[in-house]
Order: sequence, then C-alpha cells, then structure tokens
Amino acid sequence: MSEQRRALRKYVDGVMQVTNAMTGVVMGRVGNLSIDGMMMIANAPIRDDALFQIAFQLPDEQGRLTPLEVGMHEQWTEPANAPGQYWAGFRIIDLASRDFELIESWVNGKR
Repeated sequence: MSEQRRALRKYVDGVMQVTNAMTGVVMGRVGNLSIDGMMMIANAPIRDDALFQIAFQLPDEQGRLTPLEVGMHEQWTEPANAPGQYWAGFRIIDLASRDFELIESWVNGKR
C-alpha cells in the first residue's frame, strides 16, 4: 500500500506532551507533526469526530520552547501495541499564523 500524504511529517524524538487546553488534562504525546495535522500517542481512546483545543510546545529559532494552542479535529483512533495507549490522527482546523510558521519551520528542519 502506498501512502498519500499531502504534507511532510516530522517524527518527534523524545517526549512532546499534548494537553487539552480547555481542561488542562494531559492527553498524550506527539508522535509526528505536519502543517496539516498530528498523530498523537494518546493515554485514552479519543472520541470519534471530536474537536479539541490542544496545547504543546515546539522549540523556536533559539531553541527555547514556545507554547502553541491548536484547534484539532479527530480523524481516527485505534489501539496501539502497548496496553493503555492509542494512536490518534488529527487535522488542524485553527492555528495562529505565528504558530503555523513555527510548525512549518520545525517540520522542514529549520529548527
């Protein structure tokens, strides 16, 4: 099967924690990120077709962690191989232009 993705994705080395910005609850961690979406390794199943305001941090040009808040729409969720973990795919639906530029630069290896 060939994969047909619209945008380049960058896999995360280490842990990039994802928090529900509305509740403050940690949802999981970023698995990979693109300018269009994110794959998250979630701590619990994600509700189908749900909308989220999530928060995470990316390094800026100087290597400082910069907080981002992103509107996301859940596209799919499935159990991972590890007990209690789930793969979840999200599409970005709302993003500040500054945050778009930060994600774009990070994904393209400019950070």
